[in-house]
Amino acid sequence: MKREVRVVVVGAGVAGLTTAVVLAEVGALVHVIAEQVPGVTSLAAGAMWGPYLVEPKDKVDQWGQRSLEIFRRLAEDPSTGVRLTSGIEASRTAEAPPEWATTLPGFRPCEPAELPAGFSAGYRFTVPLIDMPTYLAYLLRRLDAAGGTVERRRLVSLADAGPAALIVNCTGLGAQELVPDHDLRPIRGQHVVVTNPGLTEFFSEDTGLSQDLLCFYPHGDTVVLGGTALDGEGSLAPDEKAAAGILARCAEVEPRLAKARVLEHRLGARPTRAMVRVEAERAEDGTVVVHNYGHGGAGVTLSWGCAEEAASLLAADRADRP
Repeated sequence: MKREVRVVVVGAGVAGLTTAVVLAEVGALVHVIAEQVPGVTSLAAGAMWGPYLVEPKDKVDQWGQRSLEIFRRLAEDPSTGVRLTSGIEASRTAEAPPEWATTLPGFRPCEPAELPAGFSAGYRFTVPLIDMPTYLAYLLRRLDAAGGTVERRRLVSLADAGPAALIVNCTGLGAQELVPDHDLRPIRGQHVVVTNPGLTEFFSEDTGLSQDLLCFYPHGDTVVLGGTALDGEGSLAPDEKAAAGILARCAEVEPRLAKARVLEHRLGARPTRAMVRVEAERAEDGTVVVHNYGHGGAGVTLSWGCAEEAASLLAADRADRP
């Protein structure tokens, strides 16, 4: 894509910043517009690679595998905030492992002695863990190095992002009003960040569709504890009762967490719809809009694959023009 091609990316969560980086590094003149830089929901993510509860499966598999490939490369540089980490996903009901987990390095069923009390099955594997504040700062540095610019501004419509012939809509939950997309809904998530009492491995429970999650992800001196998944709720006000529940669930599995000092609460509203939306359309004024949103709780997991597809859709539009 030629440098004189101006592309406005709306949104500065992990989807928006990754898409902006991809476009800037192939030569586009990229300008990001967002009210929050970086986006608070992305900042609140845990985050462990894993394509949870998102469709369509065939595309999600492609997007997720491409992102996994890139995260493995990024893990070679500590400044990115990405690390390959071993750990356990366990179940209290002897569920089969998720298909995506069986392909990961080091995958094997756990021995009974490896499982916490109350769990009947579990699987060990190695996967990218992403420290989101560090990682999003890395993406912003990379965007700047590629010549991209960032503007903090609230939009009342996608048309306000102009003048631009090409717009990428990575607004997450904001697409409810900006598109508008009434199929989009929030799923409120809450994490508690504590000092690390010495954990080096992650733990995650397969809780299915429960609104009470159990996971902890070590990131050096800190551990991110989770979590909640409250369908239809978008408030970002901390819930002390929910936080106490998160701490209790995690400490039951890992007693060392009981005395860890709470550093902060992180909250986000996962932008969820029946299908992740990555597609192009032409507005009435001729502007090409590529949508890249609706990733639910898998925004990090799908970020690079979806960003590259968005870039391909823009390139295809340019190629079709006389």
